Amino acid sequence: MTRTFDPAEDALALELFQAAVAVPSVTGREMEYARLVERELHQAGADEVHLVEVAPGRPIVWSLTRGSGGGQNLLVIGHLDTVGVDDWAEHWTGEADDLRADPFSGAIVDGAVWGRGTGDVKGGISATLAAMRSLQASGTQLQGDLLTAWVCDEESGEPGLGRSLGMLGLVDVIKRGELPRPDFAVYVEPTGLAVSPAQIGFFVAEIAIEGRSAYFCHPEQGIDALKAGQRLLVELWELEERLQKEATHPLLKPVLLAASMRAGEHLSIPGKCAITVLRCILPGEDLGVAARELEAAIARAVDETGATWHVEYPAGRDHPLGGTAGEIPGDHPAVQQLLDVLGEFAPEKKRVTGFNTWSELPLLAGEFGTPGVYFAAGEIVSCHTPRENVPVDDYLTAFHVLTEFFQRYCNTPR
Repeated sequence: MTRTFDPAEDALALELFQAAVAVPSVTGREMEYARLVERELHQAGADEVHLVEVAPGRPIVWSLTRGSGGGQNLLVIGHLDTVGVDDWAEHWTGEADDLRADPFSGAIVDGAVWGRGTGDVKGGISATLAAMRSLQASGTQLQGDLLTAWVCDEESGEPGLGRSLGMLGLVDVIKRGELPRPDFAVYVEPTGLAVSPAQIGFFVAEIAIEGRSAYFCHPEQGIDALKAGQRLLVELWELEERLQKEATHPLLKPVLLAASMRAGEHLSIPGKCAITVLRCILPGEDLGVAARELEAAIARAVDETGATWHVEYPAGRDHPLGGTAGEIPGDHPAVQQLLDVLGEFAPEKKRVTGFNTWSELPLLAGEFGTPGVYFAAGEIVSCHTPRENVPVDDYLTAFHVLTEFFQRYCNTPR
């Protein structure tokens, strides 16, 4: 029988959400929000709650609610940090009287909660905490263990940060046996309430082209690095077109984006050119092969110009080059169970999609073979923007779905 919820539970869930948004937690400054989550986990009746610094001032929070035995262990995970708000005020210039102009207001406007982190991922964290409170209030006894983990350092918007420091710390906690190994994981990234069992992998390539600067009236004395860079852009666009044509995954598409180009000197032949490339790969693709494919394109474009080049990959996560892709079968029993619950509460939202960005489930899969999905309210396209918001109805649906799913999954025989 599907659980019912009264207005008081919904009001508390919404209050938890707004309180979370009101606490800034930009990458590198997650501690205040971590302490709020720690308090709420105690309030939700977790048997163990731990706040641990994986580096000075960089927290992870994890909890264990023990089951009575025989059921499956479920891990719910998300990141404490958000991207910054530097562009928020500029977007709302001239609209200071609009409640949405404050990135930490958590204001409800036009039926949605607004603010930095609403979708990415404080809505998912708050829905989880509300679900735990609801189960405690109803006296529900789970058979399997319910685990939660909230980590720092997922976002990569701040220089030198965003290297999954918190997730790597959590892996160590599980390896040491302090937290039981989960049988399944739900990462509460925003999916628009879809269930996402497949995600892209990625790398970032910083390409430096070195030519030779010369006075503009004597181009024969120089080697034009910008011209070599332009040749490379053509190669990259052709490679992108081929990748799109050859893509076969039903839920995901590969991406190759020349994200930035920097070159030029005052009245001189450009001696340097730098291009940043983002490459997203599909499950089954190899990051090393994709990197070699990029480097072959660079060589074709640059080597005949007389310029030299080198490339660096600065965003290693669970792989030295970047983050690996991940996928579990769409007919995995836990996926179907979550879809069934979603269909009971919001049949119009019941669907499977690909997660077209990268987050940290592959670290669990790589270390422990843990299958998992992404699921939460909110649309990823509004995240990292000054219009980040989550519809109230969708947030409450996520709260209801998670409450019911926790009970069904953990009470399924292991």
